Amino acid sequence: MTTREDRWQQGLAWGGLLLMIAAVVWWEILPRPSRSAVGRAETLEGPITGVIIDAGHGGNDSGALRASVLEKDLTLDVARRLEVLLRGQGLKTILTRQGDETVSLGQRAAVANEERDCVFVSIHFDEGARAAATGVQTFYAARQKPAKSLATRWLPFLQPVSNAPNNLESQSLAGFVQAAVTAQTQMLDRGTRAEQFYVVANVHHPAVLVEGGFLSNDADIAKLTTGEYRQKLAGAICDAIMRYRKIAGQEQASRAAEEPGA
Repeated sequence: MTTREDRWQQGLAWGGLLLMIAAVVWWEILPRPSRSAVGRAETLEGPITGVIIDAGHGGNDSGALRASVLEKDLTLDVARRLEVLLRGQGLKTILTRQGDETVSLGQRAAVANEERDCVFVSIHFDEGARAAATGVQTFYAARQKPAKSLATRWLPFLQPVSNAPNNLESQSLAGFVQAAVTAQTQMLDRGTRAEQFYVVANVHHPAVLVEGGFLSNDADIAKLTTGEYRQKLAGAICDAIMRYRKIAGQEQASRAAEEPGA
């Protein structure tokens, strides 16, 4: 027999559950504070409206180095040049770091995953075990973590495991970037390759990591240390993103036309 005290306790339990659900919903719809690391331009409409630009390394992580030349300085320079070019095309841009600061891989991915309708480009330079190693290469992740829904953000065990063998969007973006970079810089084409690098595997957008040359190669570093080469590299990445965006828009329009009632 249910007593008044039992009913009171049940009521409290249900009230607490409803209050928790309301708090979760409120938290999800609450506007996020703006970040100082955001550079915004008039955004375009379409499947891609922004680009997250990730300058590799920074702060106490210099990356590859050769004498006084540090990878972290080169990546930030290219990132800033790329930002100017993309904003000139009307795209929103976000830099994962604005200066010589330490930003964890997790923070970089988190910044990207707060945005919608974006692509992610991580900029790096390489060093080889052999001084003869040369050229440019673009990486993508064969598998990326899917974006989490409201339910899976609060109940992670509901997140489905992705067994997709190919990440076609990122693979396609990598192809565009690699083709443009090799054409405009005339560097050796090392092709594209799937690698589960953290910053591309943990981003929910099409994502690539560009290795723009070898600091350990005399011919490469002679180019990398010139503003002319870094501008060409930034220009090539910008052109590739705009071409990818155009193709993505065409595919989106084609899918919409095929939908019933279109």
